Order: sequence, then structure tokens, then C-alpha cells
Amino acid sequence: AGAAADPLRSLPSLAEKHLVLLRDGRTLIGFLRSIDQFANLVLHQTVERIHVGAKYGDIPRGIFVVRGENVVLLGEIDLEKESDTPLQQVSIEEILEQQRLEQQAKHESERLKVQALKERGLAVPRADTLDEY
Repeated sequence: AGAAADPLRSLPSLAEKHLVLLRDGRTLIGFLRSIDQFANLVLHQTVERIHVGAKYGDIPRGIFVVRGENVVLLGEIDLEKESDTPLQQVSIEEILEQQRLEQQAKHESERLKVQALKERGLAVPRADTLDEY
């Protein structure tokens, strides 16, 4: 008679650094300390990584609790390959300014699109009303 398979063996290692992509588009990187059957997570020494073009910045967040319904992707980071990235790390202030400029350009582009459609007699539902269904 063989021993029962260890159910924890299939869980991610709690000693490794993990990347979590959230439903709202944010990216968290930290040490996974707990996970349950609903994918609720507890991350330790967490940073929120913001990407803009070929640059990124990390904002320290500490201990982070994530509800499983917000997890899109959870993956272990290979620490040996972590530094092999073509991306350039910049200060928090610089990445936040880059993010603000990118969002501003996106909003302006969307405004021009809506204006052009209105001029052609087409109505476009606002994006924030689509979540009500």
C-alpha cells in the first residue's frame, strides 16, 4: 500500500518570489506566504511594478492580501533570469510621471475617437457604464 499523495506538493513554493497580475491590470511581485482553494493570496515584501514602454518602476507595498477573484495570473519568478531583462528600472517618481502622461494621451485619443464617431452620427456607450451588466 503506497502513501497518499501529498496535496501540498502541487501548490506553489512558499519560499519563491512570485508575480501576480490583477484583474485591474496592476502587477505585484512578492514572496507568496499563503494561498487557499479560492486563490486568495498573501504576499510578503511586495512591490507594485509599473511598466511604461521599456521602463519600469517598483513601489514598495509590504504585506499584500489579494482576493482570488482579482487574480488573473500567478507565476513563479526564476531568480536566475530576473535580471536578464531589456527593461530599464527608473525611480518611482519618473515611472509615475510616465504613467500619467501615457494615461493622459490615451484619454485624449479616446476623446478624439468619440468626437469623430459623434460627427458621423454614431453613439458610443461610455466604458464605465458597461460594467453595470
